Amino acid sequence: MSKLRLMSQNQWYWSDNRPEWQALGLDSSAAHRMHGHIQVFKDLMPDVVGGQEITPEMQQYFHWYAAEDGLDGYAMIWGNYTPIFYRTDRLDLVAAEYVRYPKEIEGLPKTYNDISSKGATVGVFRTKEDGKMFIFLTTHLWFKRGNPAHPNYYPGSNEARAYQLRMAKELIEKYRRTYGNIPSVYVGDLNAGSDYEDLLPVMYEDGYTHAHDLATDFATEDDGYNTMGVGGPGQWRHLHYLCNAYDHIVVKDFPEGSIKRFDRYMPDYYLYLSDHAPVYIDVEL
Repeated sequence: MSKLRLMSQNQWYWSDNRPEWQALGLDSSAAHRMHGHIQVFKDLMPDVVGGQEITPEMQQYFHWYAAEDGLDGYAMIWGNYTPIFYRTDRLDLVAAEYVRYPKEIEGLPKTYNDISSKGATVGVFRTKEDGKMFIFLTTHLWFKRGNPAHPNYYPGSNEARAYQLRMAKELIEKYRRTYGNIPSVYVGDLNAGSDYEDLLPVMYEDGYTHAHDLATDFATEDDGYNTMGVGGPGQWRHLHYLCNAYDHIVVKDFPEGSIKRFDRYMPDYYLYLSDHAPVYIDVEL
């Protein structure tokens, strides 16, 4: 039996030291913050991590600092701002692919991919321990709101998120057609938030279930979001779970009882790293 930790982490898209942070005597640069993200990996030792908002500079610093701190066993699947990191000592990569979501979507009035950062990256993995295979996809969906009453309203946003998520799930199905109905998981910053109810039909169609609802030992109710941003570090919101959460883990065809823990990692030092706490599951395949 293979025991795995699968994680999603939005690392906050920012590479430079912002003047607002400098005024506080702090450093928001990738060169500084990536030391903290390396600490997260050391603390949790995840087997696969789906990233979001990870700039090329951040990716480079990750490689440098990981090697310095003895984490050089992690390899990266390139996926623009949504790469996948995985442990080469525990997993073999069988196949991988990245898709970038289109800026324009037929039938919708606006564009829906700022700086081309929204996309999906998929990896097919085989465990070295017993040869179990699974599919892992990370994604980052469009971020503005679909409700006209919301101050961040942007026409077509809900429809754009649904379109992008269906693209991601079709990418998973492409590899399921090749490798069979093996356990499959998609993780990421779905930017659902106040529009969560509108995204529900797409999140759970085709036999997918939220990992929170399947965890046998523990499932956090925290949304894992904080107020850190361009102005400096923030505070944890500690709002109730699904209807407020942006970061999700959704699974299909995992054996019954195999998902043991659904959790978010929220140490105080993380308030200087990103506004999204890492979310992870512990599974036994």
